[in-house]
Amino acid sequence: MKIGKGLKIVLTSVIILIVMGNVYLMRPLFGGHIGGARLERVKKSPNFRDGQFQNLENTPSLKEGESFVGVMYDFLFKDRAIRSPQIPLPVMKQDLKNLPADDLMIWFGHSSYLLQIDGKIILVDPVFSHNASPVPGSNKPFHMSYTYQADDFPPIDLLLISHDHYDHLDYETILELEPQTEQVICGLGVGAHFERWGYAESKITELDWYEETRLGDEFKIVSTPARHFSGRKFKRNTTLWTSFVLKTAAYNLFLGGDSGYGRHFKTIGDKYGPFDLAILENGQYNEAWHYIHTMPDELLKEVKDLGAKHFLPVHSSKFALALHDWKEPLELVSQYAEQERIPVLTPKMGEIVYLKTLDTQYAKWWEDLP
Repeated sequence: MKIGKGLKIVLTSVIILIVMGNVYLMRPLFGGHIGGARLERVKKSPNFRDGQFQNLENTPSLKEGESFVGVMYDFLFKDRAIRSPQIPLPVMKQDLKNLPADDLMIWFGHSSYLLQIDGKIILVDPVFSHNASPVPGSNKPFHMSYTYQADDFPPIDLLLISHDHYDHLDYETILELEPQTEQVICGLGVGAHFERWGYAESKITELDWYEETRLGDEFKIVSTPARHFSGRKFKRNTTLWTSFVLKTAAYNLFLGGDSGYGRHFKTIGDKYGPFDLAILENGQYNEAWHYIHTMPDELLKEVKDLGAKHFLPVHSSKFALALHDWKEPLELVSQYAEQERIPVLTPKMGEIVYLKTLDTQYAKWWEDLP
């Protein structure tokens, strides 16, 4: 049976696209392969079943009645104008290599922030490149009055990674930070990405939920559950997503990562709380995927479950990864916190938050911006 010329062209084109796609997926930015001793440890985790990591409670990717096609259509074709600010957002520039000798925190937009505690520099989920996606130009950051880069940072004692999604684990940033990073702490399996990107195995500590590591007698990091998912290619949940408890002699902090609301917040609060400060996801939410991202009306429940005296919302103000107005997360969290009389910290990006004075009032910097 002869194949027509047109069909030959189509088949050849398909084959070429498949080959090109496979070659593209081999690029380093997609991360490392989990094998050997790492894979054996993953398989022994009580949170790993049926070939992947599992949430503690049933967690569909999409709400019942929603479809992937419908969600993508809304994301691509619904009004995008409100999702991004019309002018560069205000960012305070700090000399990070010469910070005051105080315990402090600085937020850089989305979920990237720095903690300086007991003289140690801790950097969480740094994303300082020009795209939070493997597809060039698809998730560009908002225009900022100042953009922090890897070379702005001093030596980093501890790099914390909550999970391996591109808006939390950025290939370009991680490459640039390697020479000045002493230690990485991440969920099970995530270390494979770091090793492929040139980090020594001795620098990497991978934790399962409720495992801990110490940087001194009174400086403890505990990996705690989150309700989310992971993956840098098509297969999901081969690495573990996590939140962290950071406990020192002076402070007890909860670093939330990405998570939908769930029973785990109360469990963490009962086991490790109360917390002086909780840093929690607030932004890039949608009712269609509320199981895996916190909705605005759920955020204060998390604060109460954790027993947090103060909280600081992140995961907003840098990328348009959902359908809401870019400043809606900050508007709603401020409104709800006032109603509940729970202190919320809303610093500008780059503004120093001193941990000894968490009762400081911060301006609603987004209010008059278009």
